[in-house]
This record gives sequence, C-alpha cells and structure tokens, in this order.
Amino acid sequence: MTTYRVEGMTCQGCAKSVSNAITRLAPTVVVTVDVARSEVSIAGAVAPDTVEQAVTEAGFEYHGKKAS
Repeated sequence: MTTYRVEGMTCQGCAKSVSNAITRLAPTVVVTVDVARSEVSIAGAVAPDTVEQAVTEAGFEYHGKKAS
C-alpha cells in the first residue's frame, strides 16, 4: 500500500471525489481516503503521476508520497 498527501479535502464528498477520480484512471486499485489526515492510500499498482493527474483533475492539491 502506498500513501499520498492530498490537501483540500474537507468532507466525505471530497473523499468520494478523489477515490472515484483515481479508480477511473486505475480501475484495479483499492483506494482508502482519510480526510482528517489529508491522506489517500492505494493498494495495487498505479504510477504516482496517474495519482497526481486524478487528484488535480478532481480539484485537490497533490503533495506526493508520504514519507515512511
């Protein structure tokens, strides 16, 4: 599982928008969104640039992979 920082999410509607945007571009992944922590975790293979594209197209700020 890979976790990314995504800023601008304030509610479960935001979480659903981000999740839907990612799964639209990478339909085989499982997405978990934690609005309170501004994190999106993805199980499955997806390129970081695909995640960035999905997040920005959904209207949120992509801040890259979370440091381990």
